[in-house]
Amino acid sequence: MTTEEAAPHDLESAVAVVGMSGRFPGAPDLDTYWANLRDGVCTLSTFTEKELLADGADAAELSSPAYVRAQGRLPDADRFEADLFGFNRTEAAALDPQHRVLLETAWSALEDAGRAPLTAPSAAAAAGPPRTGVYVGGSPTEHALAAGTDPALAASIGALQVRILTDREFLAPWISYRLGLEGPSMTVQTACSTSLTAVHLAVQALLLGECDMALAGGVAIGSVRKQGYVHYQGGIFSPDGRCRPFDEKAAGTVPGSGVGVLVLRRLQDALADGDPVRAVIRGTAVTNDGSGKVGFTAPGVDRQSAAITEAWAAAGLEPSAAQYVEAHGTGTELGDRIELEAASAAFAGGAGIGLGSVKSNIGHADAAAGAAALIKTILMLEHATLAPTVDVTSPVAALRGSPLRLVTETEEWPSRAGLPRLAGVTSVGIGGTNVHVVVQEAPARPAPADDAVRPLVLPLSARTEPQLAAAAERLASALRTPDAPSLAAVAHTLRTGRVPMPVRAYVVAGTRGEAADRLTALAEGRRDTTTDPLGEAWLKGEQVTWPALDGDVRRARIPTYPFAGESYGALTLIGPAAQEPRVEAAPGATAPAPQDELGDKVTELVIEALDLNSAADLAQTYFEAGGDSLTAVHLAGRLRDELGIDVPIQLFLEPITLKDMTISICEMKRNGGEDGALDALLAEFEAES
Repeated sequence: MTTEEAAPHDLESAVAVVGMSGRFPGAPDLDTYWANLRDGVCTLSTFTEKELLADGADAAELSSPAYVRAQGRLPDADRFEADLFGFNRTEAAALDPQHRVLLETAWSALEDAGRAPLTAPSAAAAAGPPRTGVYVGGSPTEHALAAGTDPALAASIGALQVRILTDREFLAPWISYRLGLEGPSMTVQTACSTSLTAVHLAVQALLLGECDMALAGGVAIGSVRKQGYVHYQGGIFSPDGRCRPFDEKAAGTVPGSGVGVLVLRRLQDALADGDPVRAVIRGTAVTNDGSGKVGFTAPGVDRQSAAITEAWAAAGLEPSAAQYVEAHGTGTELGDRIELEAASAAFAGGAGIGLGSVKSNIGHADAAAGAAALIKTILMLEHATLAPTVDVTSPVAALRGSPLRLVTETEEWPSRAGLPRLAGVTSVGIGGTNVHVVVQEAPARPAPADDAVRPLVLPLSARTEPQLAAAAERLASALRTPDAPSLAAVAHTLRTGRVPMPVRAYVVAGTRGEAADRLTALAEGRRDTTTDPLGEAWLKGEQVTWPALDGDVRRARIPTYPFAGESYGALTLIGPAAQEPRVEAAPGATAPAPQDELGDKVTELVIEALDLNSAADLAQTYFEAGGDSLTAVHLAGRLRDELGIDVPIQLFLEPITLKDMTISICEMKRNGGEDGALDALLAEFEAES
């Protein structure tokens, strides 16, 4: 069968992408991510010396000419809506930021698929939820390392608890546990190709019938701090803080952060159930270079090329059918040269195939790099637009004789007779694990009707009033777009694809325009006089049995939950001395800030950590106030990070009042504190290394 014959058929082994969510540098959501990609924006951050010093950078290292003040950073990576996922404050503080961000992204991805993240059976799914697998991976983190090298933390909550809350090994099980997902749950680790390997494994599990739906992706948040890096000649990092894949001036990559999760189903099931199909995965393959390369960290040509050809063979297509390839593209001389040689061999039968790498925009997102690349490719398919690789001025000479061409400007992605738009995505991991995924545009479906047969109730809920207003305004904006889903699909998704929360509202509307106007009024606090008995029952918090909607109703892709979590910080390898150097005062110098000011700050932290009403509650002991070991760890961490006071956990165990405890903490600050256990352990580690 030729490619032309196979493309529209042979979809029994195809897998649909029905939902996805991600956060990347400069992009808290995928709409912003796409706008940045389309407009050719580099979202790598460049920091000032003041910013880096404030976040704990070493002043001597900063003064080195080799220090590069750039990073692909995720702002607010320390924020988390802990209550929504069943974590108390102290558990949330101990939980690695990677876990926190991945949990929220998994939630959003399921909502993007029109599925309620907590999978209790609903009236629309009387047979129960589909068996959902989880395949994700993550990167090493400063938080996990600091937790694992802190004997005081292990002594207070137990070494096993520390590991469970911080180790990337438990990324997948936490998602399965907190979201109630009962399919296979696997944490995947293949270095830089982790998240695309996770997609491959999820696809295989779906085709083998091991699950009916799967979450796949990855996360990389090495540190929540602003950080640069040291450039070494011959190393993998760029000397100027910019990544230029396949450019003659390419000299390295830039470390980055990110998270991406995709929701997958067998295509036939997705179409039958009315899922919002965003793209189709036609084939995947994984290989390893084995010993056929110059060194363990070096890539290899032959097996990279094999991953590509095997994936297209699995799709029943010829590689020459590709119109675009999203490369691993790290911007290193060796990596780009080998990848270009491998891809040129695999796609030899084609011509003018577009080539690009998202690392030029966001840096190298490590374990999340493959998800970032796949999501970029799907967004390009959805918008029929090729996004440029940025900061490239002189594409490498090897492209001149290649079937590939580097895309350096935003272009229309043309359709073609008899074939859908098709692309390949490659990811390569240190150690030699190569992955390639063949992606096809979603099948065309009829445009939705604007008007409903009768006015419909659109129920909304959130955990707080501001979040409810944000959700209403987001939905109003979505309904005003030219490609907005039908009102019936929106109503169906709100009723069956969202978790009911305590703060509730609803609007009644018969058209998308009317619904948008009423949602905007709701967001602005203007009360709608139109009521409905079922809507009123919803407002009261009752379990509502919504009536069946007319016609062939599908799930819709509508805005997801507006998270608004607070900061829980992160453990750091930088001790108090590094964060706040102590300088001996000269005779006659100005005295330090009054002790009462410090006491007020310490008291405020204690009251907040224990959720007390006022300073009057400080007459009780720590345990009488409801404190526990995890709260002690959280409070000790905040005292260290915010005030530079290293408090031994044992102090919280003393049978003294909280007032006396705050006085003791202030005395520690005045007397210079005690040697921190983490600092001592790190000094020992450095001496041995």
